[in-house]
Amino acid sequence: MKQIPVYFLLCIGIFTFNIQAQAQFIKKAEQLFQTTFHETRTDSLPVAVSKARVAEERHRQDSIRLQQMMHQLQEMKLNEILLRTELDKVRTQHLTADSSQTAEQRLRIDSLRAHTPGIPVLANSDTLFMLYADQGDRSAFERANRLNDILDKIGKDQSLHRDSIHTQENESCTDILYGNKVIISITEQDALWQGTSRQELTERYAHILVTKIKDLKEEHNIFQIIKRTVFFILVLAVQYLLFRLTNFLFRKLRRRIIRFKQQRLKPVIIRNYELLNTRRLGRILIFFSNLLRYLVLLIQLMFTVPVLFAIFPQTEELALKIFLYIIKPIKMVLKSIVEYIPNLFIILVIWYCIKYIIKGIHFIAKEIEDKKLKINGFYPDWAQPTFNIIRFLLYAFMIAMIYPYLPGSDSGVFQGISVFVGLIISLGSSSVIGNIIAGLVITYMRPFKIGDRIKLNDTTGNVIEKTPFVTRLRTPKNEVVTIPNAFIMSSHTVNYSASARRFGLIIHTTITIGYDAPWRQVHQLLIDAARNTPGVLEHPKPFVLETELQDYYPCYQINAYIKDADKLAQITSDLHQNIQDTFNEAGVEIMSPHYFAKRDGSASTIPEDYLKSE
Repeated sequence: MKQIPVYFLLCIGIFTFNIQAQAQFIKKAEQLFQTTFHETRTDSLPVAVSKARVAEERHRQDSIRLQQMMHQLQEMKLNEILLRTELDKVRTQHLTADSSQTAEQRLRIDSLRAHTPGIPVLANSDTLFMLYADQGDRSAFERANRLNDILDKIGKDQSLHRDSIHTQENESCTDILYGNKVIISITEQDALWQGTSRQELTERYAHILVTKIKDLKEEHNIFQIIKRTVFFILVLAVQYLLFRLTNFLFRKLRRRIIRFKQQRLKPVIIRNYELLNTRRLGRILIFFSNLLRYLVLLIQLMFTVPVLFAIFPQTEELALKIFLYIIKPIKMVLKSIVEYIPNLFIILVIWYCIKYIIKGIHFIAKEIEDKKLKINGFYPDWAQPTFNIIRFLLYAFMIAMIYPYLPGSDSGVFQGISVFVGLIISLGSSSVIGNIIAGLVITYMRPFKIGDRIKLNDTTGNVIEKTPFVTRLRTPKNEVVTIPNAFIMSSHTVNYSASARRFGLIIHTTITIGYDAPWRQVHQLLIDAARNTPGVLEHPKPFVLETELQDYYPCYQINAYIKDADKLAQITSDLHQNIQDTFNEAGVEIMSPHYFAKRDGSASTIPEDYLKSE
């Protein structure tokens, strides 16, 4: 393209040179004829001899001048041939340069076409063609918007006709005109982007524009507007009738539900508990019928509103958007459900496998707990806790296997929530985890079991419940005490029931009798009182221990064996009563005397039997 000025100047030079050469030739001929004519007139009077000599001289000079002029003309033709040769050479170079430059541009455009999105030319949401190249100071986007506006105005203008479109060829572009108005100008760059010639591209675009303008004029015709308005009113009327029909049908359904509730509906009873009576069931059925009615009305609107907007071209694009807003979520949900079916099948297989494994382990635990199956070193009371632990681990394993197949498990939101929940549990459950671990340790240490009478620090009662977190005791006063398992692990526990079952529990009480009472008699009286107490075992026999010899009295401790640790308080009370009765019948006072001895001959406190034996 840069060689166009050179080519133009050479053409002008050749043309100017030819004009100058012809002018010089004409000028020489005129001078020759004028000189001959003048000389003929001025020399008409001389004598014949002079005329012949002059004529011969003139003829010789004319011959010389004619040869000179012929020589000059040949030189001019030769120069013209040289200039034309140079011009053809420049033209050839120019065409070669243009061809190479066009090829380079085509290669560059081919490489850019895959990565450069074109700007669509739209008319009523219909894409006519794409624009890629800029034109002057107008970008492709501005060209497309301008063409969109022009087409919109042409479609609404009923004074022009679709056969008014024609093309006009220019040096740098081809214009497509509608009447005297330029719609679009097609350049070589546009043709290169489309991979065709400018003429072919112009014909194609012109055909597209003629067809579209025809459609636009038909759409904006007054009869089309009237027809769309009538159709719009008809759709509204149909939708109104559908609303009325839907409400009528659901009113009939409501009356049928009420009649069904009064005549046939029965309450829902689970294990003698009336979960739902007929009144509540009727209200639930009516609620779901109303919900279904609203759903039907919503579905009707979902289809009616896009149809209404699609009637007029101005709102057709909005109708398409509304329809896509409705269809896309439904399509996405259905597609997700279909794609999730293989994962759902895998989840069901894993769940059923874990379920039947747990059932098998539960059967084995039940057999061990009922002592039908005996395993050395495994106690029956371990069966249920062990089953609970294994069941928890299996469920945790099942969740870990199912987790990758859950919908949305690979999303960042789902993973973030999982991490957040795990963090909350880890930060807030340290004491809970401690209680669970303590509960496991207590279970396998077997310090007590359900029903045992135990003493935990200052609390005495029967174990009524053991959970992974706490242990509950019922005291003899029917007070239920809840104790965390971690506290039990850090305290000492006395199990009365275990000792009673295995060895016999020894109950004991201490009394003080004065030194004046014979200790053998006191022992016998205490043993007799223990034997007469209900719940005290005959074997092993009760026995008495003298625990202390105080300054004023000795301390006698009666010990007796019992089997029923739950009656510990009652047996101890009965023993105290029998001790009082036995000692009173024997005339022995239960007292703790204080002595002040003066060694002035007063009687000794030593029993008389000892004194007589001396």
